[in-house]
Amino acid sequence: MGENGVQLTLTSTLKSTGKPRINADGLNNGSHTTKVSIGKRRDIEEKHEHGGTFQPSKGQKQQLCTTCAKGHTCQSVINRTRQMRALIDSKKPYQAHSVFKHLMDEGHKPSLVTYTILLTALTNQRMFESIPSLLAEVELAGVRPDSIFFNALINAFVEAKRMGEAINTFWKMKHSGCHPTTSTFNTLIKGYGIVGKPEESQRVFDMMGVEGSVRPNLTTYNILVKAWCDHRNLEEAWGVVGKMQAGGFEPDIVTYNTIASAYANNDETWRAEELIVEIQTRVRTSERTWGIIIGGYCREGRLEEALRCVQQMKDAGSVPNVVIFNTLLKGFLDANDMAAVNKILGLMEKFGIKPDIVTYSHQLNTFSSLGHMAKCMHVFDKMIEAGIEPDPQVYSILAKGFVRAQQPEKAEDLLLQMSHLGLCPNVVTFTTVISGWCSVADMESAMRVYDKMCKSGVYPNLRTFETLIWGYSEQKQPWKAEEVLQMMRETGVKPKQSTYCLIADAWKAVGLTENINNSNGSPNGPYAIEKLDHSNDNCNVRISEDNNNKLQFFDESNGRAMNGRSRSSFLQITNALGSSGIVSAKVMKAGEFPSERLKAIKNTSFPQGFQLLHLEFCRKQLRKNGGFCSQSINSFKMGFSSRGCIY
Repeated sequence: MGENGVQLTLTSTLKSTGKPRINADGLNNGSHTTKVSIGKRRDIEEKHEHGGTFQPSKGQKQQLCTTCAKGHTCQSVINRTRQMRALIDSKKPYQAHSVFKHLMDEGHKPSLVTYTILLTALTNQRMFESIPSLLAEVELAGVRPDSIFFNALINAFVEAKRMGEAINTFWKMKHSGCHPTTSTFNTLIKGYGIVGKPEESQRVFDMMGVEGSVRPNLTTYNILVKAWCDHRNLEEAWGVVGKMQAGGFEPDIVTYNTIASAYANNDETWRAEELIVEIQTRVRTSERTWGIIIGGYCREGRLEEALRCVQQMKDAGSVPNVVIFNTLLKGFLDANDMAAVNKILGLMEKFGIKPDIVTYSHQLNTFSSLGHMAKCMHVFDKMIEAGIEPDPQVYSILAKGFVRAQQPEKAEDLLLQMSHLGLCPNVVTFTTVISGWCSVADMESAMRVYDKMCKSGVYPNLRTFETLIWGYSEQKQPWKAEEVLQMMRETGVKPKQSTYCLIADAWKAVGLTENINNSNGSPNGPYAIEKLDHSNDNCNVRISEDNNNKLQFFDESNGRAMNGRSRSSFLQITNALGSSGIVSAKVMKAGEFPSERLKAIKNTSFPQGFQLLHLEFCRKQLRKNGGFCSQSINSFKMGFSSRGCIY
């Protein structure tokens, strides 16, 4: 139990989701307890994703240093805490996390300041699920949270978009005797703006009037202006500006930049430019200001206007920076105006602006998307010559290009190159390579890359599994797609409606429509197909309504995937058709499908509800080489590509 009734209680209760979380009930206004649940599965997830997790010490088994044992803060703790703060300021939060681990391993007792900085590091890394472990450690250490720690905790919940827990922590803070500051209110106002609830931001702002010692500052007003602008309510935003002036604060460049961004995002960049021209006499504009206007014109496709603003910016005494040139470059690349692209690169050289990794990435992404890998590699070589080290994003762009060019082996070679450079491919890169092998019907290689990804400590996501399911569906192997779905569940990744649509498509592609309802891919039992047919995921499942041959749904008791009878019949059909499967997307020669096999299919006893996809001779192919093909082709392939299976 901490002082003033503040207690952070660690429990071992594991919710059905298998994820640690802070129980909001324990943070409500009348509660004295914050309950923390630690889930083993999520610890494993974070270990894969971040190379380790924050683990609460169990009763401080390490031998404490003599100073820490007496309840004092030793010099090592002070020095390491300063080092952690410096690493965070240098945008290296994970290294700050490592420093904390070493501090604990050496037997020191962190101070409240140390814990607060660690909380900031976890927030910056977006390791929100590790926060319960940290709170448990703070409690075990007997450290009393102060206002600064509470503010950091509220900010963590805000960044995680968990406003219920953020506001409950606010009330817990007040109940513990810690007084909220202007920064506390600013964080809550920002949070409600992030989740798209500016009305709640306004209510929090109004609460400050009730707090006698807390007054809004210029930052408070600017955050509230942004909340309304993000909600595209410019009328309310200007109303806040009026209140700001009535409160004795004059709008600054941040205020005007925020409103200008709202105009630009609403495709009214001309209004943004008018605003900036009007306030130039009393407020000094910045590169950010002109970047907003130039970016707005580029998004609207008004590239000549964007170039004009660059000249206008120069006349106003501001030199365009690399960000502005990158914005222009992307605009002209999107318009496929290579002459203008070369002009922009020439202007950068004229202004003495050196291209950065974003400059090269924009070019790489354009050429990669078009499949121009020779040009892509030329830009890559120029980037290396300029002394710019490629990051995982650059390699993902290259991998995407090789996959689009149907060269998955070159995409996989990039993984080895990254390893030699000490770079760890991320889930996007791995999934892109996997999709490449799937697209050329090499599922063995796809699974090999998947295994490589897992062994390297990179955790697969929903897109990874859906890519594998799609691959097996294209190969007419729905039972393999079911296995991937099971792998998905075992790793803690929750299937979505799109996942079940993929499973349904896989079974439909081989004519086993009844298995759509009895398989692992059914989210809600035997009648789930009705929901899939009317989903918003553009699932292409359609069941015939022929009154003479309606699909009979099995009861849930008939089992999952294939029941015994279905599996037996399926094996008979597979044997009759041979290794090519029930339906083949490729054209086969007439001799490859002898009439004896057709007779075997005809004499096979099918389970109730079983339907074969209709096979029909293609006249053109018959005339050409006596072959035949399937009239029904899984329609998901194109849809999957259009949704971007290749990152």
